[in-house]
Amino acid sequence: MKRRNFLKSSIALTAIAGTTGIKAAENNSGKKQEHYELRIYRIKSEDKQQIVSTYLEKGLLPALGRMGIDRVGVFKVLDKPDDFSIFVLIPFKTMEAFADLSPRLMADTEYQKASANLNALPQKDPAYTRIESKFYKAFSEMPAIEMPKQTAKKEPRIFEMRIYESHNEEKAALKRDMFNTGEIQLMRKIGLAPIFYGEALVGGDVPHLNYMLSASSVEEHKKNFNVFREHPEWQVMKVLPKYKDTVSKITSIMLVPAEYSQI
Repeated sequence: MKRRNFLKSSIALTAIAGTTGIKAAENNSGKKQEHYELRIYRIKSEDKQQIVSTYLEKGLLPALGRMGIDRVGVFKVLDKPDDFSIFVLIPFKTMEAFADLSPRLMADTEYQKASANLNALPQKDPAYTRIESKFYKAFSEMPAIEMPKQTAKKEPRIFEMRIYESHNEEKAALKRDMFNTGEIQLMRKIGLAPIFYGEALVGGDVPHLNYMLSASSVEEHKKNFNVFREHPEWQVMKVLPKYKDTVSKITSIMLVPAEYSQI
């Protein structure tokens, strides 16, 4: 019986691999792909982390809300007490909305007031050392952020951000294709609860892809990922010749949401 199911999966996935782009287009007809800015505030201490967090909660997120931008995620690093970085995921419906962000913030008097304490810190003792910024385009199979079920109920949740680097642009495009034509669907099916998938347009370490998964706990997430790794569909998919050597490096970052995170 197991062999029969494995063969069925093989046939289905081979058919998917032969229709690259068509399946994604059919699934997402009429859905416009979002763009995402991922900001990483590099911070040296817990007290400075609190200053940045207050700025985000009282200043940036309300200002984004006044612009009609919602589903903004704010995350801190899990189980690394010496890493005070804050990750902020901001979705944009258009690239123009991203380009307009800075001048609109500068013109927002409420935002300026809420940012005053952070901006008043001296050059020798800033709130953060730098902001890393990366810009992504959503995958066609998942054109917009999907909210985890725990968020609406304000239940505990964790996230894993996974960054896949490729050694050239062709291989990165093939890995994106692999997600769009089978990998995303399988992750959804087994409960890995994806939040977003993005292709890096601007930022460090390009070409790379970035995606985020969620769960109620680290233990639940590990269990779901083990199911994924052992699933017969993945066993077929991962050895398809067209997807050989598509990923040269994987970076995994475990995150927890800030109390005011919208994701």
